[in-house]
Amino acid sequence: MPAPLLPAPSLPAIIGVLDLAGIAVFALSGALLAARLRQTLVTMIFFALVTGVGGGSIRDLLIGAPVFWVRDPAVAPVCLSVALVAWFTPHRWWDRPVLEWADAVGLGAYAVLGTAKALAYGVAPVPAMLMGVITGCVGGIIRDVLAGRPSILMRPELYVTAAALSSVLCAGGKALGLPDVPVWTVAALAGFALRGAAIRWRLGLPTYDSRG
Repeated sequence: MPAPLLPAPSLPAIIGVLDLAGIAVFALSGALLAARLRQTLVTMIFFALVTGVGGGSIRDLLIGAPVFWVRDPAVAPVCLSVALVAWFTPHRWWDRPVLEWADAVGLGAYAVLGTAKALAYGVAPVPAMLMGVITGCVGGIIRDVLAGRPSILMRPELYVTAAALSSVLCAGGKALGLPDVPVWTVAALAGFALRGAAIRWRLGLPTYDSRG
């Protein structure tokens, strides 16, 4: 028998703003990848939706919350609008750096959102941080798998680590009793900065060496 849904806590309005911003940016990265692969408009819309809501959907199922985009009438139109923008604009506007940087913005914002929402639902700090990582990363992972390209998890460059940084700062600020909005802002910017540095200088984690 499935666990009952928890009652929705009272969340600050900025959470809704961060949510839509993260959805829009991730949806854009999904739509642009479909554009690079020269797919149809239907495929582009599907990529935008899956990338935009994938991580948040998994998070909500895990913490016992209503799946956000099913209840929020603005989410699907945002993903559709982003896909249409990508479809009707020249491909040269959306070259590879734009795709990567758009994804970096969404990563920081969405990791903070996932952590903050999990904490608001009474999830303990460490699992809440993992919910932030899931929120920030899973949509992109689903996008890459659907596109038939290696997932970001299979590459050493800093990506999950950037989401983890945002999540740790968000949960840490909450534990210290610091004001939410400054903490969320700093946490999102920190994750974006780390991911941006990885894009700019190709920073990555060391890989396993069987020789020890």
